Amino acid sequence: MKNGSELSKIIDGPTNPMVTPLLNDLYQFTMAYAYWKAGKHNERSVFDLYFRKNPFGGEYTVFAGLDECIKFLANFKLSDEEIDYVRESLPGSEEAFCDYLRGLDCSDVEVYAIPEGSVVFPKVPLMRVEGPVGVVQLLETPFLNLVNFASLVATNAARHRFVAGKSKSLLEFGARRAQGPDGAISASKYCYLGGFDATSNVAAGKLFGIPLRGTHSHAFVSSFMSTDEIVDKVLHSADGKTTCEDFVSHVQTWLKKIQYSPSLSNIFSETNQSELVAFISYALAFPKTFLALVDTYDVMKSGIPNFCAVALALNDFGYKALGIRLDSGDLAYLSTEARKFFCTVERELKVPDFGKMVVTASNDLNEETIDALNKQGHEVDAFGIGTYLVTCYSQAALGCVFKLVEINNQPRIKLSEDVTKVSIPCKKRSYRLYGKEGYPLVDIMTGENEPPPKVGERLLCRHPFNESKRAYVVPQRVEELLKCYWRGSADGAREELPPLEEIRDRCIKQLANMRPDHMRRLNPTPYKVSVSAKLYDFIHFLWLNEAPVGELQ
Repeated sequence: MKNGSELSKIIDGPTNPMVTPLLNDLYQFTMAYAYWKAGKHNERSVFDLYFRKNPFGGEYTVFAGLDECIKFLANFKLSDEEIDYVRESLPGSEEAFCDYLRGLDCSDVEVYAIPEGSVVFPKVPLMRVEGPVGVVQLLETPFLNLVNFASLVATNAARHRFVAGKSKSLLEFGARRAQGPDGAISASKYCYLGGFDATSNVAAGKLFGIPLRGTHSHAFVSSFMSTDEIVDKVLHSADGKTTCEDFVSHVQTWLKKIQYSPSLSNIFSETNQSELVAFISYALAFPKTFLALVDTYDVMKSGIPNFCAVALALNDFGYKALGIRLDSGDLAYLSTEARKFFCTVERELKVPDFGKMVVTASNDLNEETIDALNKQGHEVDAFGIGTYLVTCYSQAALGCVFKLVEINNQPRIKLSEDVTKVSIPCKKRSYRLYGKEGYPLVDIMTGENEPPPKVGERLLCRHPFNESKRAYVVPQRVEELLKCYWRGSADGAREELPPLEEIRDRCIKQLANMRPDHMRRLNPTPYKVSVSAKLYDFIHFLWLNEAPVGELQ
């Protein structure tokens, strides 16, 4: 825990230069001006940031983006140039309003949030933001921008991890397909948070310490034509330097042994020699991490035999190749056949552990294709996933909202003919109740001044809007969800912002602690979100008070 007055010590790591107070919808500034004109700008307000429906047809979401929100608060300040632009955008606004904007910061704002990386559910506030309404209104668009995509892509990553299984490596390959540079960087960060193991994005690796993975493309393979292009290269082995000619000689010897192996000779006869030269060149450059893309010409008749010959030659000089990547074709069949080939080489050519080569698959993978591969049976060890992951192809946005729930200690409610859009009023506390088996049973919201749920004591949990949905719960463990992450200039303890690695660990542990039927891809069981009996009564009392009464003529 840290003291809230240590404003200058809050942030570690980079901030996004694009996220300024001008990253806002115009109506935030028009409202700020109208609040100011009415003398309401300093009224104490409470807003909830939440979402209404879990994404991707699932029943859970991973909360992400909190650290960026706190960084935004710490650096919130309008420059003179920005203030001039705001005034130009609000014709007729007074100069005194510019003076007000010049003095704005977040020293009177407080933020309570669920820890980043937590599994979260609809209607429960992810963040509660308190402060002068004129300032907090200017936080709405930036906060929604920072949380919506981050939580969506982290959830997408978590879903891919779930379907792939814990034993597989997941690699994010989406930089070239993401929505611009910022989308690429954010996607890499939040895919890692959601359970991916590494990224191909070098900038994200540098910024966030995410492990990097990558090999070569088809262009590299097809760019070579003969061994003349690599004649001057050397391999630094444990016994000293080895000339390219020596290494090529070892490669050719192993290729012949593979060709004449009784179990392999019927698979291929002659391989593509330019591909072989490319593999030799890459192995000479990266002998400790040699991993080859084997589908430029023909996987089984050329790519796999060429890879094996080069990998076996590396073995002669004290190096161990990593494996192959498949980027096209029938991935289930090709990965299985490749594994058989490696195991045959290990058995017949007496090379220990050669059958354990890593098989990486890419080629527009998504949840459905990985699930299909699992059902077909495959030998893939790592999945490289790009387009469908980083663009969240199956759902465009999470749909987080930012709603006023209290002002000047007076609860407020937003009504709608669509009951899913009715807000839950007043400043609230949120709890997660756990059952005997250790799984979460239900999230419950209560009024701020209600006594918290107690372990072993029966509690009535009610659906916020459906009077027939209610149940008693006897919690075996109670976890309060909202914690203070920002106190502005006020003294008092607040939560530290953990590093990305800790947030990722939290995400993985929380997902592992969910009941399996909530997690399954098809027809998952909805997780229960409820309110206390007292809050239920208050919601409906306020609803009736605020809703206009019609008159029949």
